[in-house]
Amino acid sequence: MCDIEEATNQLLDVNLHENQKSVQVTESDLRSESELLVTIGATVPTGFEQTAADEVREKLGSSCKISRDRGKIYFVISVESLAQVHCLRSVDNLFVVVQEFQDYQFKQTKEEVLKDFEDLAGKLPWSNPLKVWKINASFKKKKAKRKKINQNSSKEKINNGQEVKIDQRNVKKEFTSHALDSHILDYYENPAIKEDVSTLVGDDLASCKDETDESSKEETEPQVLKFRVTCNRAGEKHCFTSNEAARDFGGAVQDYFKWKADMTNFDVEILLNIHDNEVIVGIALTEESLHRRNITHFGPTTLRSTLAYGMLRLCDPLPYDIIVDPMCGTGAIPIEGATEWSDCFHIAGDNNPLAVNRAANNIASLLTKSQIKEGKPSWGLPIDAVQWDICNLPLRTGSVDIIVTDLPFGKRMGSKKRNWNLYPACLREMSRVCTPTTGRAVLLTQDTKCFTKALSGMRHVWRKVDTVWVNVGGLRAAVYVLIRTPQAFVHPSEQDGERGTLW
Repeated sequence: MCDIEEATNQLLDVNLHENQKSVQVTESDLRSESELLVTIGATVPTGFEQTAADEVREKLGSSCKISRDRGKIYFVISVESLAQVHCLRSVDNLFVVVQEFQDYQFKQTKEEVLKDFEDLAGKLPWSNPLKVWKINASFKKKKAKRKKINQNSSKEKINNGQEVKIDQRNVKKEFTSHALDSHILDYYENPAIKEDVSTLVGDDLASCKDETDESSKEETEPQVLKFRVTCNRAGEKHCFTSNEAARDFGGAVQDYFKWKADMTNFDVEILLNIHDNEVIVGIALTEESLHRRNITHFGPTTLRSTLAYGMLRLCDPLPYDIIVDPMCGTGAIPIEGATEWSDCFHIAGDNNPLAVNRAANNIASLLTKSQIKEGKPSWGLPIDAVQWDICNLPLRTGSVDIIVTDLPFGKRMGSKKRNWNLYPACLREMSRVCTPTTGRAVLLTQDTKCFTKALSGMRHVWRKVDTVWVNVGGLRAAVYVLIRTPQAFVHPSEQDGERGTLW
């Protein structure tokens, strides 16, 4: 086995005890811990907790609990399913729960409460959650090293001026033999999570000259972990601040593990989530939100990929459905749709040429990732980008199955005054292109007063079946789920002649 392949199969050495003895994560450790059951917490777009819970039950087969603190769900999995958790489309951040207190009894004074937090650090069952953190970190490290291998092979192709063939079977064999099961391999192969993820192994390894030096450092130099504590607190009856709780609890964690506190360049992030009398201690499994998975060219109002997934899931897309986003912006919704529902055809349209260009660039970036993953040219994605007028779509009447879009709020884009004319015109044109009886629409807006008024005048063609209240950048917005009525659309211009169509 070459040095690079050998380095690829190395796992983290971490210090988890006061005596600072290095604990090696080996294959046998991973196999013995694969049956371990742990509770995973996930932050999700506020308002889409139920949607995320449904996805967990569907893809992982696990029951899911929605937290009283909005925007969080909890579910139990075996460690062998940990890689699959990172493939969930509706979650922003992940953490493993150390312990949960449903009815934590806070003392009367701030000093007593903070003293309890100090004492709590030494009483928590840290062992299993830290094992999960180690395995999760090893996933990231393997993934980063494999990415370096791919980059090095690409450089060889350029430098030699000819194609250098890599035996993918051997690479896959090596990874399969060192994985828990096939799901771990899927974790690396899935293009949806093939992002630039930095490893959690400190600055020393990042400055190594090559993989062989890195491997030798891991074997000879035990690592002192750096950590920070983040406190998320909600409730009005607390006599302490979030910073005070994080400071005192973090000091006790430092004394217990002999770790080094570092607020910016940390290896482990301890979470202290407090909502009224509910207290949950966890360890973060993600460094940055998973919602940034698709977009590389951002606009002024780019929609989060997790929110886009939730909106699409409300439509319940069927195979071969035509799904249109007539105000696509950077293309977050159709790109998410093309990734998850590849058996449908997605159209991204906007009247702004800059927005269409950003959407096209994002589609191209996703296609490039797919080509890198496959190692060969891709046939493309079931998605197209078009510049058009939302009030005069170049689509045949009744040709669209689903419409999903983020309407202008009138804040950063457009104005609320213009929305009074725009919304009715949009609903009218959407009703024309949408298939009667079976057509669906999921529309997001913060200008609920204007939308309600516009919808009241279109009840003969649109029927509202649900409203989901969400938080978008601190604004309380609504996602309206509409069904197209059986009534045929009659446009005034059709009395004078046929409308020109491109589709």
